[in-house]
Amino acid sequence: MSELTVDEIKSALPAQFKKSINQELIDGINATISDPEMYENYRENLMSYTHVLKNGKFKISSYLDAVRYVSYKLMGCTNIKAYSLTFPDKIERFNQQGIHPKDIASYVTAYNKSKLVNLILEQTLIPSYVLNQDLYQQALNVQAELMMTAQSEKVRSDAANSILTQLKMPEKQQVELDITVKEDSVISQLKRTSAELAAQQRTFIESGAGHAQQVAHSKIIEASFEEVDDA
Repeated sequence: MSELTVDEIKSALPAQFKKSINQELIDGINATISDPEMYENYRENLMSYTHVLKNGKFKISSYLDAVRYVSYKLMGCTNIKAYSLTFPDKIERFNQQGIHPKDIASYVTAYNKSKLVNLILEQTLIPSYVLNQDLYQQALNVQAELMMTAQSEKVRSDAANSILTQLKMPEKQQVELDITVKEDSVISQLKRTSAELAAQQRTFIESGAGHAQQVAHSKIIEASFEEVDDA
């Protein structure tokens, strides 16, 4: 098995942790894990979960220990077994001090609930729909068989409805646009001008100086323009 190197670990760590990695630390990791399978799992996990270090103030040594602990748990070890393999020196000291196994178990439980350990554990969880994908397909197969072969019409109907529900196409999402127009000074001025013009035209008609047809055909804007030849 190829051993971990300083450069390999540094390449996976956030910038602020790179300076904490030295050859002595890496030698310690390489020396403490003799099981090739465990070593490869630990190595892969060590490189995969470094981003959790951004979610708190952790020491690089704490990260290395937490990944080792989680790696043992993923291999089926109990909490106490994973803790013992991760911290053999601590377990030996506890035993020498005559600490009761119940108290040791409490320490292990506290470690298992620590923030860093749980951040790493969260990264290892497989969504249930992925984990049980084979069971999902088997259930559909059973429903399909019932739909085709069951003696009871209700059973066939229920199976068909179940399949239709599970395999229906996703509904299209309608996007509603809320379009608003902000009234600026130009629009406000145009409204005022239009209102004033309408009032003037009404007065013009009421005074007898003109009639509605003249107003309708009157020019609102008079302008002149000059044609310019293209150069």
